[in-house]
Amino acid sequence: MKNPPVPAVGVICFKGARVLLIKRSKPPKKDDWSLPGGRLEPGETRREAALRELYEETGVSAKLLEKIAVIDADFGSHHFILHDYLAVWESGEVRACDDAADARWFELTEIEALGMWPKTQAVIFQAYAALTAPS
Repeated sequence: MKNPPVPAVGVICFKGARVLLIKRSKPPKKDDWSLPGGRLEPGETRREAALRELYEETGVSAKLLEKIAVIDADFGSHHFILHDYLAVWESGEVRACDDAADARWFELTEIEALGMWPKTQAVIFQAYAALTAPS
């Protein structure tokens, strides 16, 4: 019997019209560009985990806004339920650390060429639409 999915978070962090991505250093999706994020630690809320993971992987602090999506991410040997949050950069210079082999800001026009997981690509555009929607 397969283990239940692990709860995890992802952060779609924007600085203007640029989104912050990391290159994964570990499976699943090793060497793919993705959102900063990871598993929750004991006693941590999803929102706390999102801000912690963002800082640990990129050195960036952000204002966390709304949850954008909950995604069932089944990669065979790794199965997660991803809670993806929209965030806006507040401070910090981007640097790759912790589980990130690289980290940098990307223009939205560059996203499709990265060949990332389609659900990640879709949630980035969904988050940008939510960020720029008239209130």
